[in-house]
Order: sequence, then C-alpha cells, then structure tokens
Amino acid sequence: MLDKAELRRVLLQKRQSMSVEEWREKSDRICRQLQKSTLFTQAKTILAYFSVRQEPDLSPLFADSQYRWGFPRCVGNSLTWHFCTPLDAVNIGAYGITEPLPQAPIVDPESVDLILVPSVACDYQGYRLGYGGGYYDRLLSSPAWVSKSTIGIIFDFAYLPQLPVDIWDKPLQAVISENHCS
Repeated sequence: MLDKAELRRVLLQKRQSMSVEEWREKSDRICRQLQKSTLFTQAKTILAYFSVRQEPDLSPLFADSQYRWGFPRCVGNSLTWHFCTPLDAVNIGAYGITEPLPQAPIVDPESVDLILVPSVACDYQGYRLGYGGGYYDRLLSSPAWVSKSTIGIIFDFAYLPQLPVDIWDKPLQAVISENHCS
C-alpha cells in the first residue's frame, strides 16, 4: 500500500487532470447524491467548504435558504467557522482558499447538524485522507465537534477499499461521491 504522502500526490494529480466539464458534471452528481442523504436533508446548519484545486464543488447547494451555511477560515493551526451566504463578501486566505471575512458571524458548534468534509480520499470504513495539515483531524477530535455528523465528499476514483490509518484518524459517519452514498 502507498503511504499517505504518495497516495495524496497520485490522487490529487488524477483530480487535477479532469476536464472542467467532467469536474462540473461529477460535482453536480455529488450535489444530487447529497440531497438524497438523510443526514443532509434533516440538517439545518451545515458546515461546508469553498472548492479549491478541483475539489467537488458544492456551491450550487449554497443558495438553498432552508439551510444555514458555515464556512471555515484558517486561524493559526485551526479552523474558525463563520456563517456566509452567496451574497456575502469573501477573502482569499491561507493556501489560496476562499474564506468568509473575519467579521462574519461565528458559528456556535452547538448549532451545527452536519459537517461536509473535503477529502483527498475516503475508504469503505469511513477513514479520510486529507491534505496533511491536520485541520479537520484536530477539529473532529475536539470536544465541541466530536459528536457532529460528518460526510466525506470525494469523487468515485478516490473511494478506496482501505487507506493507511494513523492513531489520530477518526472515521467519518458517511461518504458521498457521484455514484455512492453511504
């Protein structure tokens, strides 16, 4: 089995090699899969992400006002979550990632029903391969967030039978790709 760094490199390269049309079509199918997920439909406050480097794009969902959407901002080595709508101004922050403005309203962890977790890959057991910064590992293991529902968002080619797992890795509750909804 490849180690995490090599697997990450191979899968990111594969993701970046998709045409814009293929990326858009697969992203739209992931959005439709999410809309069928009970974890999603029963949520009111959802933490999501702004797509970067051809991550699955969930932005078509953000205009749905039946949900309150929160997005991360990198602050030091952790994520701070802010409410944001498609009409709100945003910044380009750490790692070239779109982020809410620092003065945007802060999301109280108590109010969060679901976290949509950007992932390089996920395995059949729900373990996730991230980008290596540990931001989501720290978030999902902290007391305020540990019991929140989580869905890993990936493309089919990144849904693998098994990933290398470290002691700090925690499985996600579900995984959604364009053809899979667990």
